[in-house]
Amino acid sequence: MKETVKRVILLCGTGAVLLAGRRAVPMMQAVTVGGMQAAALPQSSDTPESAPQEQPESSPPSDESGTVTQPVLLAPAPQNQSAAEIINIESDGSKAMWYSRLYQPGDSGDGGDILDRHFGAQSGNMFLTLPGGGQVRNSTFWSNADLLAESKIMPELPLKTDGSPMVLIYHTHTTESYVPEKTGRYDESFNFRTTEPDSNMVTVGDAIAEQLAAAGIGVIHAREIHDFPVWTGSYHNSAETVRQILADYPSVCIALDIHRDAISDGKTVIAPVAEIDGRQSAQIMIISGCDDGTMGMPDYRRNFHFASRLQETAETMFPGLTRPILFDYRKYNQDLTAGSLLIEVGSQGNTLEEARYAGTLTGLALSETIKGIAAG
Repeated sequence: MKETVKRVILLCGTGAVLLAGRRAVPMMQAVTVGGMQAAALPQSSDTPESAPQEQPESSPPSDESGTVTQPVLLAPAPQNQSAAEIINIESDGSKAMWYSRLYQPGDSGDGGDILDRHFGAQSGNMFLTLPGGGQVRNSTFWSNADLLAESKIMPELPLKTDGSPMVLIYHTHTTESYVPEKTGRYDESFNFRTTEPDSNMVTVGDAIAEQLAAAGIGVIHAREIHDFPVWTGSYHNSAETVRQILADYPSVCIALDIHRDAISDGKTVIAPVAEIDGRQSAQIMIISGCDDGTMGMPDYRRNFHFASRLQETAETMFPGLTRPILFDYRKYNQDLTAGSLLIEVGSQGNTLEEARYAGTLTGLALSETIKGIAAG
């Protein structure tokens, strides 16, 4: 069947969903790589489309900038005899929405400038440096000294590298996307969102999953669209996905919500970048939530222990890849496991290639972190 015919069929299916006035999602089905099968998972949402998006944002410092070279797209991760399975899970309802919001950034450049900026080491009372590399931005009641001591505690996660599912990758804001190429400008009409999986957060999740599987670490990638046709309620939607997968795969102890940030200064969009092995990568930022006593996150410190190990490993392997961990009063479904983190991969000003390269690097660092914890 030709691609145009596929798109017509998918658009018609999506139109039926939208006309029904709600996000009707049939039973979740698994696309399995290697023979393992995922369980059924229903999803629905009644929230109006006009509600504002739920997305953590950050403001860049004003005294740092940098320019690096055009990125090169990496080849898929090499496979070996010890490679583990990637279990891809997505419902038919989500697949039917793939072409509902097309990736159409345009080329007029009338929206404003995109500025590359490298976020290096920060100074000030809010920042502390981890012994193994990288920093933490402490926005909580914790003193820096106490938080530094907490960062040194080894994560208590029952991790294995025998191929059994250990890591869940999912996307609360699945449709977040990037610019297609490095032009230094963006279009006013481009909203940096698309339901096409090759152009949104799904492709970044794929890059992370490839590296985990190549290292022998079992991984589940929930490719479900949680934020379309409505944005409000997306964290509720993704929490339902995570809970069901954790119930079906009890060996999973790490759940990573992969996003991209939104950084701007007026009409200028900021793209956080780093040069890694001669290629331009988007920078990543780990968010580890802290409970103020009202958020129902009794194990938040365990998430932070894992975040610290991952941050140190990433900075050791790929200096400059990370921005400081954001340790703040945020929840973002991080109450669901003792290894729950949100990772921002670049911003809306990065290119798809920069973001996917960052996903590959993140997957490599994550693999080494898991192997280190598993080895004790």
